[in-house]
Amino acid sequence: MLALRRSSERGHANHGWLDSHHSFSFANYYDPEHMGWGNLRVINEDRIAPGTGFGTHGHRDMEIISYVLQGNLAHKDSMGNVKGIPPGDVQRMSAGTGVQHSEFNHAPNQVTHFLQIWIEPDQRGIAPGYEQKTFADAEKRGKLRLVASPDAAEGSVTIHADARLYAGLFDGDESAQLQIATGRKGYVHLVRGELEANGQQLQGGDALLLDDETTLILRNGRDAEVLVFDLQP
Repeated sequence: MLALRRSSERGHANHGWLDSHHSFSFANYYDPEHMGWGNLRVINEDRIAPGTGFGTHGHRDMEIISYVLQGNLAHKDSMGNVKGIPPGDVQRMSAGTGVQHSEFNHAPNQVTHFLQIWIEPDQRGIAPGYEQKTFADAEKRGKLRLVASPDAAEGSVTIHADARLYAGLFDGDESAQLQIATGRKGYVHLVRGELEANGQQLQGGDALLLDDETTLILRNGRDAEVLVFDLQP
């Protein structure tokens, strides 16, 4: 089964300082048909205005991944981490028993554009944790680079969830395939550009949901950046 979800069908909230598109129900956006996919719970595409950001707030029992597309995301948390997250970095925060953090755009004249991703953990009540790694464009060019997994495979960041996240860059005749085990779900989120996924034409912000599909084929990209999730059912 393939289901196409267009960018324009997502939830949208513009708070002035924050312009956000929600792939799944979040905050004041509620759609019972889109509560998550497998153990993927949130993909928010956020744009933070210069000199603004999320004040200190808390999370529990969630694996949170930040994927920055433009600008720099300043992160500070109750574990003592004070970090800047540039494009190319993948940040993982395990909320576990509870963590407080803030996210800010300190630039005076540039928007910070990033994806905030939540995946439900496979165990609750763990100690909070933090990890951040850089994945160069060359590692993602014309292929799907594993960037998050439960076993730190291939140098990916470690998530406490039965899920794997891949990132890829595709243009022209570059292509890639991913095998998905029987019974698992797949989710393709096109970050930018144009891309064909299993015969479906995607534009930036579009998503393709896969159920009982054992092969994902990506091709015919045009300045495409994509995230692909292999998820528990």
